[in-house]
Amino acid sequence: MSAPDKPKATAPSSRLLYLGVGAAATLVILGTCAFYFATLRVHRDTSDVVAVSVTSKACEPNAMSVLAGDRTFEITNKSDRPVEWEIVDGVMVVAERENIAPAIKETLKVRLAPGTYEVTCGLLSNPRGILVVAPSREADAQPARATTRSFLGPLSEYKFYLDRQSGSALRAAQDLAAAIKAGDLDKSRALYRDGRVSYDRIEPILYRFSDLQNKIDPAPSYFEKGQDDPAFVGYGRIARGLFERRSLEGLSPIADGLVDDLTALNTRLKAMNMTSDVLAGSAARFSSLLSRDGLPEENADDHERRLAELDANLDGLGKLVVLLDPVLNTVNQELARKVDVALSDVRAILAKQKTSSGGASADRAQLARAFAVLAESLNAVPSAIGIDANGT
Repeated sequence: MSAPDKPKATAPSSRLLYLGVGAAATLVILGTCAFYFATLRVHRDTSDVVAVSVTSKACEPNAMSVLAGDRTFEITNKSDRPVEWEIVDGVMVVAERENIAPAIKETLKVRLAPGTYEVTCGLLSNPRGILVVAPSREADAQPARATTRSFLGPLSEYKFYLDRQSGSALRAAQDLAAAIKAGDLDKSRALYRDGRVSYDRIEPILYRFSDLQNKIDPAPSYFEKGQDDPAFVGYGRIARGLFERRSLEGLSPIADGLVDDLTALNTRLKAMNMTSDVLAGSAARFSSLLSRDGLPEENADDHERRLAELDANLDGLGKLVVLLDPVLNTVNQELARKVDVALSDVRAILAKQKTSSGGASADRAQLARAFAVLAESLNAVPSAIGIDANGT
């Protein structure tokens, strides 16, 4: 008797095995490709420059999305007047570029944490843009900033300094408002100078409160009609009346508004979270601003007054340098010495100009060079002590 035939199942099983192996290999290849292209996309998002154009009406684009970490924005002014571009978190400015001239392109490097931010675009009346910052591995891998612990003494002293100077500016503004109502031009001019000097000493950190800064001491170029714009108020509007027109007409409501804004500033300064970058980041950023835009114009009628205000700015910057000095000396004595020398040079040149007629091209150029050297040295401080100075 012959044996029964065996079922022929081997061939179908082999085909299924081969198909399974092929499908698995295909999935591996597809997964590898997907990972590769995803990596390329993430790399592109984290390394490319984000291009932004500022027109007379808004930003283009007006809504952006980037990954958290170190980012670079390239801002082009496509309007016909100087503009500013800021990244704002609530009422705090994270980073900014000011006075970007028409047709000029400026670069802003900033370290961004995840979150949703607003972006100011040119004129203060323009709608704000939106910047969404998504979490990223790059941001998670970045080293932590210097802790506040090593800055406890300097930060405490600086907070006291801010409170004293802002309080002085507020009291002078209150007295100024009363003098204007009383029709006393000479007293008003003296009180303006006193209050303005106190305000100038705390100006290095006031970019963090740009909404108030743009009411207390706004730049005329940020308004559609410049100094004639109804929204142009604060110290600038009052100075125009007191020193150019020598008239108190229409200044009473402006002075009252200044008192209200300085009161709000005092409140915010008292509640301000004092962190290490308040000192290092603010010093670096403000020194750069002064070197570019803070010097009096050549032979201007208000040259002497502007030099006094610049001297007060330098006092405020000097206070930051003094408070940073002990921390910086522990990590980089050479840089600490360089900062001290640069600050002394600026002080000497400014003092010389205050005692001379000043205002000539050579004088302004000399002062500009000295401020540029100071800015260069102070911009090296944040990284030297392990702090990210946003917007410098």
